[in-house]
Amino acid sequence: MPAMSPYLLPIVLLVGSNLFMTAAWYWHLKYKEVPILSVIFISWGIAFIEYTLAVPANRYGHAVYSAAQLKTMQEVITFAVFAGFSVVYLKEPITWNQGVGFGLIAAGAFFVFHKW
Repeated sequence: MPAMSPYLLPIVLLVGSNLFMTAAWYWHLKYKEVPILSVIFISWGIAFIEYTLAVPANRYGHAVYSAAQLKTMQEVITFAVFAGFSVVYLKEPITWNQGVGFGLIAAGAFFVFHKW
């Protein structure tokens, strides 16, 4: 197992994974002139890197987190990464109602991690 904290390692890997996943899914929206078949193959290549980070994140993370906690972390990280990508790369601001929706999902994460 790598030298990083077993609690921190899956989070770092999931952030990296989601950066590549978001790029794979949305990079081409600014390049509509690229043929769709090319977009698919380029996105597959980017997604391969995403998988090389996501799979170990879940493997190592399951030593300290439940599968439900790992999935919840992944979804919250996905929204945070997507929000940044949307604003910085796509130049599409996050609206108040999207912010509320993301906030509700983050609130749901609280209940997944909270022990009663």
